[in-house]
Amino acid sequence: MPGTKFETEMQVRPDDIDMNRHVHGSRYMEYVLAARYDQMARCYQMPMEEFLQHGFGWFVRTAHLEYKRPLGLGEHFIVRTWIDGIIKHGVKVQFEILKKSGKLASDGYFDYTMVNLKTARAEKIPDWIVAKYSI
Repeated sequence: MPGTKFETEMQVRPDDIDMNRHVHGSRYMEYVLAARYDQMARCYQMPMEEFLQHGFGWFVRTAHLEYKRPLGLGEHFIVRTWIDGIIKHGVKVQFEILKKSGKLASDGYFDYTMVNLKTARAEKIPDWIVAKYSI
């Protein structure tokens, strides 16, 4: 069952623009990662720093992005994300990047694997973390 959808508002910065005068494709991934960092603290009440204190980190195993329409300099947009599924060692996070008009600029998903920072190996997600992220 998909989780709650959370939103983070962002704005295109000058250094996000490529020679074609729109946001470079690699920035869309950075927008989603920045939004997740914000939402982990603000919405799930478990910031990345808390994962680190417990010796956990996240590795992006798969990233799938589909570009629908460009974002331009100074444009405000919304990054909407939600957890689509939790498995033993990871989570699937779906996302949409929406122009302020509501039109879809990009969508896709990320598969994250939880890792033990000491061993750099996949780690089973503890039940208490699953509970926090199952909202």
